Amino acid sequence: MLDIRKERTKTPKTKPDYDHLGFGRYFTDHMFLMNYDEGKGWHDARIVPYAPFELDPSCMVFHYAQEMFEGLKAYMTADGRVQLFRPDKNIERMHNTNDRLCIPQIPNEDVLQAIEETVLFDRDWIPTKVGTSLYIRPFIIATDPQLGVHPSHSYIFCIILSPVAAYYAEGINPVKIFIEHDYVRAVKGGTGFAKVGGNYASSLKGQEKAAKLGYSQVLWLDGIYRKYIDEVGAMNVFFVIGDEVVTPSLADGSILPGVTRASCIELLRHKGYKVSERRISVRPNSSAILLKLSDISRMVGCLPRNFPNCSRTPKFPAASSFMALIMLLMGFIVILLMKNVMPAPMSRLSSPRPMVARIRPADRDSRRVIQSNLTAA
Repeated sequence: MLDIRKERTKTPKTKPDYDHLGFGRYFTDHMFLMNYDEGKGWHDARIVPYAPFELDPSCMVFHYAQEMFEGLKAYMTADGRVQLFRPDKNIERMHNTNDRLCIPQIPNEDVLQAIEETVLFDRDWIPTKVGTSLYIRPFIIATDPQLGVHPSHSYIFCIILSPVAAYYAEGINPVKIFIEHDYVRAVKGGTGFAKVGGNYASSLKGQEKAAKLGYSQVLWLDGIYRKYIDEVGAMNVFFVIGDEVVTPSLADGSILPGVTRASCIELLRHKGYKVSERRISVRPNSSAILLKLSDISRMVGCLPRNFPNCSRTPKFPAASSFMALIMLLMGFIVILLMKNVMPAPMSRLSSPRPMVARIRPADRDSRRVIQSNLTAA
């Protein structure tokens, strides 16, 4: 168990307007810090006033990107209880990322304690309006002040908190997705399954391209064949094909294993729906995804009230897993509604109609553009 030193700020911030939060724009009064030094291990756990870091320009994180991060949320219930949603799953993913990036592990119980105590320290920042939450961002950076490619010998573990609304301005309303063929996000054997900044940095070019064409997000394809769906930029995806719910398989290690993804799969199977994890192709004549496009109707969200192990609120009052999942899905679940396929020249796609999948010819290649419901993961 960590012995966490705590220091209250002497200059509290003015709280933001909770009707206009956006995402990741405001930060609470405090943050958690803990240092690692080779031979000493993780030490000096503390909650201190939110403030900038002072780092040497030669720090390895700046040059070789040895870092990781996670993302989860805390919610305030109507009766004033604080709840987290399956933080053990985020910590498990954090452990896998640390292993891939050669970052020293932190005991799971210490990470959970750090998250809980930091959230409780700034609990008055948790928004209560529908669709809002307190976003929790744990991250680790390599801090060795030297150049040379090798694992760092020193690190900082930090947790910052941000009151947020929906990730996208559209909220849970339909947004447009562009399927990217030229650039890839991750490949088999790389870091796609890990939550590292490099995966997101490599996605920026495709996202910039999609934004110029009027789309909110990119649907990434596999990095080898360029025809199998991986994930959307900030989330996993699900399709309904006939009576089957289908989501891309994690077997190649190129897709981030979302906590929402795992929860939806468990809930759907618990409710009796057929769920498959397999490759899904966007190339003509190669998969049911095109052959049965007209059968793809809606993502089914099943929310049984007594589904086990959906919430984790240690040291917090017990929380309803049903309500926790509703809040999570309000902020996270992907709903893809695809009703038609209609070839059209680019000039006719300047004002696409809602909920229609079309083929966009460009650069002698076909790009499938889907307007669909989605949220961030």
